[in-house]
Amino acid sequence: MEKRQLGRSGLYVAPLAFGGNVFGWTADEATSFSLLDAFVAGGGNLVDTADVYSIWASGHKGGESETIIGKWLQKRGGRDKVVIATKCGMDMGPGGKGLSKAHIRKSIDASLQRLKTDYVDLYQAHRDDPETPLEETLETFAALIKEGKVRAIGASNYGAERLAAALETSKRLGLPRYESLQPHYNLMERAQFESELEPLCRKEDLGVIPYYALASGFLTGKYRSEKDLGKSARGGGVKKYLNERGARVLKALDDVAGRYKATPAQAALAWLMARPGTTAPIASATSTAQLADLMKAMRLSLDRDAIATLDRASAA
Repeated sequence: MEKRQLGRSGLYVAPLAFGGNVFGWTADEATSFSLLDAFVAGGGNLVDTADVYSIWASGHKGGESETIIGKWLQKRGGRDKVVIATKCGMDMGPGGKGLSKAHIRKSIDASLQRLKTDYVDLYQAHRDDPETPLEETLETFAALIKEGKVRAIGASNYGAERLAAALETSKRLGLPRYESLQPHYNLMERAQFESELEPLCRKEDLGVIPYYALASGFLTGKYRSEKDLGKSARGGGVKKYLNERGARVLKALDDVAGRYKATPAQAALAWLMARPGTTAPIASATSTAQLADLMKAMRLSLDRDAIATLDRASAA
C-alpha cells in the first residue's frame, strides 16, 4: 500500500483515513473493534478521532471514541503499526475548551489515558482559539513534543489568515509547526478550501486530511431525492445538496464509477486522493462491508479525463 508523508512530519499514512467519530456512537465496541481490525488488515493506518467524540449523543460526555480505540490498542497490540490522530479545543462542557496551556495539558493527559498509550502521533487543534495567543498554544504543543507525548501537531478548521499566522509564529520562535490541516472539503464543498487554504498548504508543504470527504454520505449516491433523506440519521444534513449542482455531481460520479467498475463513493474519494496536496481524506463506516467498499478507493487511480469530468460537474 502506498504511503504518503503527512507534511514534513515523518509520519507516513495510507491515502485513506478512518474517521473515528462513529466509535461508541453508531458503532458499538464490538463493531468498532471489527472495523479497526479490517481497516488495518486492508492496509490502512491513520485513525482520526477527537476528545469531544461523541459528546453530542444522549448520555455521552465526550471521550467515548478515544476510549474504544484505547481498548482496541490494548487488546490487539501493534501500537507502532497505526497512526493515531486526535484533537483538543472543542467545548467539553464542564471539561473546558480552547487552546490555552492549561486546557491543552489537561486534554492531552486525558486523551492519553483513554487511548491507553504514551503518545499521540498527530495532535490537532480542533479549531482556532482567537482568545489565546498563538505563542501560548504553539509553545505548549512544542513542550508536549519535547516530552514525547506528541509526535507532530496539526490544525483543523483554521482559516487561511490564522493558519498562515500560526506558521509564521512557529518559524519566528523556532517552534514545531502545524504539519497538517484538516478542512471541510469534498466534491460538494470546494470553494472555501481551494480559494486560499489549498494554495497555502501547497506552498508550505502541509499535509491535508479532509473531513466529510463523502459530504455526509451524499456522494455515495444514496440520497437522490427528498424521499431518500429518511434512509439514515444523517439524511437531514444532505438536503442542501439536492439541487441542480448536486444532481450534476452525482451523474458525473455515476459515469466515472461505471467506467472504472467502481462505486460513486470510491470515485469521490479517489478524486480527493488525486488532488495535489491532499494526503488522505477521512471517511467513516459502520459496517465492515461498507468499509471494504470505501477502502477500494485506495487502489483506484483516476485518469486525467475522469478527474476533469468531476472537476467540471462540481465547479461552483
